[in-house]
Amino acid sequence: MPDQIAGLPELRGECARCFGLCCVALPFARSADFALDKPAGKPCPNLQDDHRCGVHADLRTKGFTGCTVYDCFGAGQKVSQITFGGQDWRRGPAERAREMFDVFPVVRQLHELLWYLTEALELPAARPVHPDLRRALEETERLTRQTPEELAALDVAAYRQEVNVLLLRTSELARAGVGGKGKGKGRGKGKDHRGADLIGARLRGADLRGASLRGAYLIAADLTGADLRCADMIGADLRDADLTDADLTGAFFLTQPQLNAARGSAGTTLPESVGRPVHWALRR
Repeated sequence: MPDQIAGLPELRGECARCFGLCCVALPFARSADFALDKPAGKPCPNLQDDHRCGVHADLRTKGFTGCTVYDCFGAGQKVSQITFGGQDWRRGPAERAREMFDVFPVVRQLHELLWYLTEALELPAARPVHPDLRRALEETERLTRQTPEELAALDVAAYRQEVNVLLLRTSELARAGVGGKGKGKGRGKGKDHRGADLIGARLRGADLRGASLRGAYLIAADLTGADLRCADMIGADLRDADLTDADLTGAFFLTQPQLNAARGSAGTTLPESVGRPVHWALRR
């Protein structure tokens, strides 16, 4: 991946240890993110025999921005090397390949949960729920190591809901006491913006310290110079959001794919758990 996660190396995609699963298992539709339609289970035409992308260096210019945003959280190498013991889908029976493609999205969701749980355990304010978080982390890791048959049968959506209860409590503890009761149009400190429609919102310089932006739609929002310290960013849609000079110090549950989808600058302050996207440096 061009934009690697700064920490948690086991939860970062290692394409060299994967059989190009995201380029085969996942579907995509012709749009601003993808130059063509591709159904699930069909290899992308840019995928080479060695499982490398033939246009990797030019993905954005060739209309595959969606590929530069995506990260599997390490699920690709887990499925390739552990779940299926290093068996290349190209060289096995078709049934085995389909099974691998079905399992990959499940493990990807579990690995995303591992990311959130690992980060939650790094938050001192969440200490009251650390024992529960550790148990959830151990159980999630155990689930990722199940057999292909067990993984295919797992109700991963239901399991995510169970873990989300813990993550919500973690968020409440981490944001408690941050900011104040501020007033204003979406600018108050510690405000709850869960699932809010903030598409294209003008939030330049907004005080969003300790805010909950869980699942908020911030597509193309202007967050230039916004104060997002200690904000809960889980599931926030940051596609084309402008984070130029924004301060995300202490922001949590922020993932690399979210940042990769946004715009930013050298002046954008980021949490240590994520890296500065390469394409930010190319902005003029």
